[in-house]
Amino acid sequence: MPEKPAILKLDDKEFVLPVLVGSEGERAVDVRTLRDTTGHITFDDGYGNTGACESGVTFIDGEKGILRYRGYSIEELAEKSTFIETAYLLIYGQLPSAAQLAAFKERILDNAQVHEGLRIALSGFPSTAHPMAVLSATLNTLGCYYPELGTNERAHDLAQLDEAAAVLISKVRTLAALAHRAKEGQPPVYPKPGLNYCGNFLHLMFSQPNADSEIHPEVAKALDLILLLHADHEQNCSTSTVRMVASGGANLFASVSAGVCALWGPLHGGANQAVIEMLEEIHRSGDDGSRFIAAAKDKSSGVRLMGFGHRVYKNYDPRAKIIKAQCDKVLKVLGRKDPLLDIAMRLEDAALNDPYFKQRNLYPNVDFYSGIILKAIGIPSEMFTVIFAIGRMPGWISHWKEIAEAPKQKIHRPRQVYVGETLRSYVPIEKRG
Repeated sequence: MPEKPAILKLDDKEFVLPVLVGSEGERAVDVRTLRDTTGHITFDDGYGNTGACESGVTFIDGEKGILRYRGYSIEELAEKSTFIETAYLLIYGQLPSAAQLAAFKERILDNAQVHEGLRIALSGFPSTAHPMAVLSATLNTLGCYYPELGTNERAHDLAQLDEAAAVLISKVRTLAALAHRAKEGQPPVYPKPGLNYCGNFLHLMFSQPNADSEIHPEVAKALDLILLLHADHEQNCSTSTVRMVASGGANLFASVSAGVCALWGPLHGGANQAVIEMLEEIHRSGDDGSRFIAAAKDKSSGVRLMGFGHRVYKNYDPRAKIIKAQCDKVLKVLGRKDPLLDIAMRLEDAALNDPYFKQRNLYPNVDFYSGIILKAIGIPSEMFTVIFAIGRMPGWISHWKEIAEAPKQKIHRPRQVYVGETLRSYVPIEKRG
């Protein structure tokens, strides 16, 4: 049965608005003709209740704690898949065959190196440069070395997507590691044959030249899981930015570079870094976490508990359940003794068992556990958002592809409600007060 339309009443007139229904039953009032028929626009500050597109990439039900990539639950993918296989799923819409996955891995492996000119450019950034600024700049610059992959001519760029996607997924981790080493004044190392995607990233980050560094498989697995869990998350700030830039016809390199800039914002991608900064502040104050927990329950204290609760998930972040188990394994394998990790475990225990936090659904989220894992691995906190960007790359590519493939894609152009000055006359400078 067709969905009944919505009826909008304005100035004693009724206007019929179609209702769209998604494959999971989501309903949206279609207001695309509203301005033409009534002269009105809708107002939704921050687009919190606006459907800006139809997408087949990711489904989220925050009330029920559901996250699915292309119809597959995040729980099943985390248990049975890998980041690279999941990247293929997001970009192409289906799980790969054995031959397709092997070819995809090979293409990514072949693109691990970066041009020497990019290495020189990386060394030119000041040591004070934030790695997210460096990553955004170098991803855009990367397109200059592959002009045939990013022409801003839509049909051509789509035809070259297989290669462009492999270049970005592979080189984003190389560029990130090189940026880190340049900042630390360390010489670059080169990708190592035989290591998987995350093993090679850890090698690029931490190995010394001409030295064999052993990458613990449990650590590489934990990083792979973090990337998989962050691979896409529907129409968030950075993904919407990628789609908006792409809607103007921009190529994939330019679009994902803009996504990195959006992700850099502390209200978006900096949550796991904020967790570590919170733990450091607790430690500096001489607290073991007990006083902080008490303050967090006092509304007048102004204390904010970072890494707990989630804007989208009203009950429990499904990714947190998955990553908690891996977090416990990594801490056990590494055997790290760190006062910050002790504080983190105390906060976790309080959130999982204290009625105050349970009643408010302030459970640890994915940012809490990923921050702890990354700290335990030895990744600097300012690199946390870079890790997020590496993980999110397949999602950004998937959404760029949706925009590029849309038969009648319009450039994104939001409206506004103007609240500035009305018409006024120019006053000569000598007459101004």
